[in-house]
Amino acid sequence: MATRQMTTVGRIATAPSVVILFIWMIVPLAMTIWFSLQRYNLLYPERSGFAGLNNYIYFLTDPAFGSALVNTLLLVGSVLVITVVGGILIAVLLDQPIFGRGIVRLMVIAPFFIMPTVSALIWKNLLMHPVSGIFAWLAKLVGLEPVDWFAQAPLLSVILIVAWQWLPFATLILFTALQSLDPEQREAAEMDGAPALSFFWHITLPHLARAITVVILIETIFLLAIFAEIFVTGTGGPAGNITFLVYSRALLDYNVGAASAGGIVAVVLANIVAIFLIRMIGKNLET
Repeated sequence: MATRQMTTVGRIATAPSVVILFIWMIVPLAMTIWFSLQRYNLLYPERSGFAGLNNYIYFLTDPAFGSALVNTLLLVGSVLVITVVGGILIAVLLDQPIFGRGIVRLMVIAPFFIMPTVSALIWKNLLMHPVSGIFAWLAKLVGLEPVDWFAQAPLLSVILIVAWQWLPFATLILFTALQSLDPEQREAAEMDGAPALSFFWHITLPHLARAITVVILIETIFLLAIFAEIFVTGTGGPAGNITFLVYSRALLDYNVGAASAGGIVAVVLANIVAIFLIRMIGKNLET
């Protein structure tokens, strides 16, 4: 009886926070759905009214939607490959007994704490600038023509910027998982004279499988919403993703209805990817 009363009191105590959280999540989503069904352009407020699915049809048939979807998938896939592969290699290197290992670990993780806007500005003005950037200086040093990264390879430029920022996160998760590797397995492999590559392939990599799936899931959720790097570098045209396309329709075309429909499309896409990854992770955790 006392336990049931305590449970009831606990539910009553947590009810306000649950209600507030529910409202905080549902109200913006409901308003976005409502605006996505309305004919609402800030330039022509007198033409407002119910639009049905016209905004969704307009957004999905937009000539820029196809390239935005492809850029989104390429951006997410490329960054995942770079961060996972690079994170594994760096985590293995950090696990070795090297001088100043603590400082090296701190420096490797540091880029993750830099804001996306600041990171994009650093790469745009200090590294990739075709005249005064460090990459241009290195190219001239070896007699090569400097590359105008954001004009000649805009999507690759954004991928490098985003990968640089998320590589420390993957390294931290994978390095933490690597620390839990049973020392007895390492000692047994060394006593048996197992080559380092064989030890990595048959013991280290399977041990990191769960950490890799977690990295993929978390990074994918955030990478689908990349915006600051594209906006700051001015590569929204050739390298724009779905998030940037929604921004363009909302704040450049002032078409709130189409932008809201694009937001719902982005949410649906993110949920499809998340469900797929969660199932993949679930199967991995069961094995």
